[in-house]
Amino acid sequence: MANIQYYDVILKPVITEKSMNAMAEKKYTFLVHPEANKSMIKEAVERMFEGTKVASVNTMNMDGKKKRRGMVVGKTAKTKKAIVKLTEDSKDIEIFAGL
Repeated sequence: MANIQYYDVILKPVITEKSMNAMAEKKYTFLVHPEANKSMIKEAVERMFEGTKVASVNTMNMDGKKKRRGMVVGKTAKTKKAIVKLTEDSKDIEIFAGL
């Protein structure tokens, strides 16, 4: 496994209607590095966003979608998503505040 630093773990937030509704329960969805495990994700969230405490992390591996370009069939890249649940006394993550 590659040596992944905490700032390389979280790639970008997932902005969907379902993920925005889950924010009311202090659950935040991120696209993460495919080789990151749950403890790496927990450490990255707590270090990148001040005042946050992670209660649990759920991860899911997403297969690439089949795409066609003319007669050539290919697949998009595999991705990994993480749903991070914060504790009740934790601060909210500010990047989602204006959305």
